[in-house]
Amino acid sequence: MAVTDETGHDAQQASPIGTPPTRPPADGAAPGPGMPRWLPRAMVLALGLVAVFQLGSWAFHQLIGLLINILIAFFLALAIEPAVSRLAAYGMRRGLATFLVFLGLLIVSAGFVTLLGSMLAGQIIKMIEDFPDYLDSVINWVNGHFHTDLRRVDIQEGLLHSDWLRKYVQNSATGVLDVSTQVLGGLFQLLTIGLFSFYFAADGPRLRRALCSVLPPARQAEVLRAWEIAVDKTGGYIYSRGLMALVSGVAHYILLQALGIPYAPVLAVWVGLVSQFIPTIGTYLAGALPMLIAFTVDPWYALWVLIFVVVYQQFENYMLQPKLTAKTVDIHPAVAFGSVIAGTALLGAVGALISIPAVATLQAFLGAYVKRYAVTDDPRVHGHRTTRGSDGPGLLARGRGLWERRPGAAEPTAIDSAGTSDPAPTTSSAATADSGSADSRPTDPEATGSAPADSEPKDSGEGSSGSS
Repeated sequence: MAVTDETGHDAQQASPIGTPPTRPPADGAAPGPGMPRWLPRAMVLALGLVAVFQLGSWAFHQLIGLLINILIAFFLALAIEPAVSRLAAYGMRRGLATFLVFLGLLIVSAGFVTLLGSMLAGQIIKMIEDFPDYLDSVINWVNGHFHTDLRRVDIQEGLLHSDWLRKYVQNSATGVLDVSTQVLGGLFQLLTIGLFSFYFAADGPRLRRALCSVLPPARQAEVLRAWEIAVDKTGGYIYSRGLMALVSGVAHYILLQALGIPYAPVLAVWVGLVSQFIPTIGTYLAGALPMLIAFTVDPWYALWVLIFVVVYQQFENYMLQPKLTAKTVDIHPAVAFGSVIAGTALLGAVGALISIPAVATLQAFLGAYVKRYAVTDDPRVHGHRTTRGSDGPGLLARGRGLWERRPGAAEPTAIDSAGTSDPAPTTSSAATADSGSADSRPTDPEATGSAPADSEPKDSGEGSSGSS
């Protein structure tokens, strides 16, 4: 039966073919768009990424100490790699070679620490025993110059009953546990670094094979080349620093022995090692201990040691270090200084130690990918400035030319193609040559008084060289 309702008929006519007619919402509610299907999954994915980032950041901050220890162990393994490889080349097992190298380093380090500790203990005991004499000399100087009446007994009683000393003793007693914890933590850190460096050095070939097994052949060659460059640069850095430490130790030993300062050999070794293997502040930190020991002998000796340390540091920076590191590290001093500052800002003292070999390795590795061109032969390349606006001679050359052409100046010498200098022809000789070549008339016999009267004129070719 056909629909006779006018409203229904209009709705069917307005709706397109095959599309059901839209019905008005119930209760007069306005229709709204539905939620896209991808939005819940996008929100879950974003929350998952934020959670993973937070978890990774927390894990990184918790493991930063272990990562730094592994980094130090890796560079230490690179430093001893040449010695281990040389021992392994003679037929020794790589693990045994690594153990022998570490044993030698341990013996040298333990001997140095023992000698330094005994020296410091002896000097501290001596300073404590001589402290009353030093205090009496200071009190006598103050009484003589400022007309005071100080006594050592009064000063000692005032110090013993002072609140500052009591608070210092209390803080020191409460900090003993913290110091013990730090010492144990330092020993555990050294053990961790030693174990990782031993594994890196002993299993170096196996580690390289494992790393290259997940890379294509082209990438394998790049990784092996980077590894070789890192070994060369790190070993060269240790070698150059050790050589400079030897030179510094010998120089300071001569000074300390000449001044008669006790424990001169141990102090020289201390200065050599600390000044070279602690960048930037190592020199001044190393020179503080010899100055303190020299002050116990004579205050003027401490001043001499300070002057020598400053002078030797300049000699090392500008003369010794560029020549020794040119073939090993091959890094500009300004780049080395900037890398030390950046490494210290990132990783502290560890970054200061490993920054120079790391930057040298990166510079040598990236140098193969930088295309270089021949430098044009321009004076500005060599630091010479040209005259602006003209290509002619410079102001200095023009001034020299005017000075040479001044009245009464000596005639300049002409340099021929053979390299010999001949004096320039004078005006009179030039005029005689020009007149002889230009005038073909015979010479007046009465003017010369020596030529015969029947002499014939000569041509222009003979006139310039013939006799009148």
